[in-house]
Amino acid sequence: MSDVVDFRGGDFRGPVIGKAEYRQQAPAPTALDALPPPAAGFTGRDEELGRLRAALDPSGAGGEQAVLVTAVSGLGGIGKTALAVRAAYAAREEGWFPGGVLFLDLHGYDDAPVTADQALQSLLRALGVEPEHIPVTADERAGLYRSVLADREPVLILADNASSPDQVRPLLPGGGRRHRVLVTSRDRLAALGARLVQLDQLTPGAAYELLDRALRIADPEDDRVVEEPEAAARLAELCGYLPLALQIAVALLAEDPGKAVAELADELGTSYDRLAALDDGDRSVRAAFDLSYRRLPAGQARLLSLLALAPGPEASEEVAAVLVGAEEPPVADLKALARAHLVERGNSRGCWRMHDLVRAFGVSVSAGDAEARQRLLAHYYRWADAADDRLRWFPGEPEPERFRTRADALAWLDRERASLVAAVQWGREERYRHRAVRLALCLCEYLRWRRYFDDMIAVNSAAQQVARVSGDREGEAMASNNLGIALRETGHPRKALVAHFRDRDLCQELGDRNGEALAWNNLGSALAEAGRVEEAIDAFLRARDLHREVGNRTGEAQAWNNLGNALVEADRVEEAMDAFIRSCDLHQALGDRYSASSAWNNLGIALSELGQTDSATEAYGKALAIRKEFEDWYGVAQTLENLGIEHEETHRPAEARAHYLQAADAYAGANAPAEAARVRARAAALTAPATPTDTPAPAAPPARTTDSGRPSPPPPDAPDSAAR
Repeated sequence: MSDVVDFRGGDFRGPVIGKAEYRQQAPAPTALDALPPPAAGFTGRDEELGRLRAALDPSGAGGEQAVLVTAVSGLGGIGKTALAVRAAYAAREEGWFPGGVLFLDLHGYDDAPVTADQALQSLLRALGVEPEHIPVTADERAGLYRSVLADREPVLILADNASSPDQVRPLLPGGGRRHRVLVTSRDRLAALGARLVQLDQLTPGAAYELLDRALRIADPEDDRVVEEPEAAARLAELCGYLPLALQIAVALLAEDPGKAVAELADELGTSYDRLAALDDGDRSVRAAFDLSYRRLPAGQARLLSLLALAPGPEASEEVAAVLVGAEEPPVADLKALARAHLVERGNSRGCWRMHDLVRAFGVSVSAGDAEARQRLLAHYYRWADAADDRLRWFPGEPEPERFRTRADALAWLDRERASLVAAVQWGREERYRHRAVRLALCLCEYLRWRRYFDDMIAVNSAAQQVARVSGDREGEAMASNNLGIALRETGHPRKALVAHFRDRDLCQELGDRNGEALAWNNLGSALAEAGRVEEAIDAFLRARDLHREVGNRTGEAQAWNNLGNALVEADRVEEAMDAFIRSCDLHQALGDRYSASSAWNNLGIALSELGQTDSATEAYGKALAIRKEFEDWYGVAQTLENLGIEHEETHRPAEARAHYLQAADAYAGANAPAEAARVRARAAALTAPATPTDTPAPAAPPARTTDSGRPSPPPPDAPDSAAR
């Protein structure tokens, strides 16, 4: 504006006063570099950061194929904003957005989220539009917003904390593809048509690194994490590898320089309410989860709280239905919770899992629904009992109803194993005692078959204690028997003896002759394992005679087989051969070919001891054929190993090595890695060059593998060490 007022040409007939208004012509302020500072200790997101950079890179996908919108989604506190901000800084440093970077927090999960017209008003002001020029309606604001962007060099819009596609759509630039939008949300915004990047918890290594980096930002000399690596790893695990929880833990350590990492980990690990402990006064994991929880419809909120009660790391859809008391699985609600990142799909089809801290939150908001847990425990017992019936089914008996095949039963048990084992621990509460003990007893045949002996010890230890407290002597006897078997299988024969003696005594008190016979049989196996062979022989003879008395011919056949093993140990091999032949004959008369395979395997050992190589090989061959037929891979491995020993002792190293390697593969497939390593070492020893010495030391003959205590495949034998 000119500073001269020109009155020429005017017709003035009196005094004249000139008045002028001066205005400074300057653009409205802009906010095109408004990124918040990067998060302290940011680490562990290289892959996700690479995906965001690729989506934002203008040279990565030109023309119409360019990625306009990228949406980062994940659980509250998972580090979405930190990742998006880091990506925005990286893009700015690359010079990809010379028009600037706009940042807007949409507060999508607050009580009053930012509306579309509020968001557009903020963006227009950030772009330099004067307030009086901003239209009133949202549609008009959106039109002006797109027009302003059309005249600018490429701009990146970072819309943080969106709760729905509707919050974001008005913010999308129009026309060309030069601009980019980066969105963060707790929900998977699939309807937005965006490039979707899902964020999961950090790896243990990245979580450990975050703790160390963030703590050193507060004090470069603070080396507590490095000095206590095991405690730091435990602390990271207790934080669920969730960045928010880890940052809170760092703040708690930083405000108390004298606190050891182990001390904080102990506080979290023993806290009745871990979420309450993960609060530094400014940030709270519970508050972060509560923002998502409050937005859920009532049905989804109830489902979340009940899923948190489910034992085990995953819950199947049928379990979800049982928990909510519905006939059909609540699949729609599960998918909605997954979109909100409060649950995620599990490793098995139809299964779902929760982050550890979300589970803790769900428990805290649930009413502790005892009825739901009762329903679930009843469901687990009903189906586990049916699966056990199928595993123990014998031809000629009525067909079990719930599972059509053994494979179906095993598949269900495999899927639910962790939850079933965890559910047994509910028996520590009085209301669940009886059913939890029965559930434990239903699992033993399966756990032996799969060789999950640690689980077998866990469930039977719990069942034994619960049954003892509740005065359930029958349940205690059966749990003691099964516990003894698992302890013997894991190399604890003395502890196994204690369990089997307890089983025997309880059966005698109860007058359970059949149970007592099984107890003597299993006690004999533990005595033999402990090196008390003569006592083992006496125990097997007692078992044999008791089985005869009660008419249990299958039990008698087992006792003969185990007696034969003990007689071999006592160097009474010819007597052992007679015992094995009697066992074979009894099992074959019963039509139980599989159980006969155990006796054939052990007969092969006796024949080999007597130098009858051809007959031994023939016996092993019969055992091997049957075991392969029934897919008993542990038994297959035992027999292959014995054949390898036979070939090695008859100076056929190539054949021996081949059988050892086959045995190793079978052991590995049967969840027996220690046995697999042992036979691989035997195979390797056969190929190693001999070391010349003045006086060669005689090689100790390898021990053959007897078979006692195998679980029963289809059709089931009552195994030599019988679970009850």
